[in-house]
Amino acid sequence: MKSRYLACIESCQECYMDCQDCLYQMLGKDSMNDCPKCCIQCAEVCLSTMKFLMSKSPFVKEQVLLCAEVCKWCAEQCGAHDHHHCKVCAESCKICELECRKLAA
Repeated sequence: MKSRYLACIESCQECYMDCQDCLYQMLGKDSMNDCPKCCIQCAEVCLSTMKFLMSKSPFVKEQVLLCAEVCKWCAEQCGAHDHHHCKVCAESCKICELECRKLAA
C-alpha cells in the first residue's frame, strides 16, 4: 500500500475514534450546534474513506475530498465547545482534513 495512503488511513482512524468518543461523551448533553450530529457523520465518512483507501478504489480522490469537507464541518462544530473531548475531536478532524486534502492534490 502506498505510504501516502497510510498517513491518510491513520488520520481517518484517529478521527473516527475521537468522533466516536465525542459522540458518546455528548450523549444526554445539550449542544448549541450540530455536535454530536457531525460526529456521527464524520465517523462514518472516515470509516468509509479507510475502506476506499485500503481497497485502492478508483474513487479515492472523490472520497477523500468528501471526507475533508465533513471533517472541516465537524472541526468547526466541535471546536466551538469547551469540552475537552470536543477539542480533541476538533483537532483530529483538522488533521484528517489536511491529510485527505494532501492525498487529493
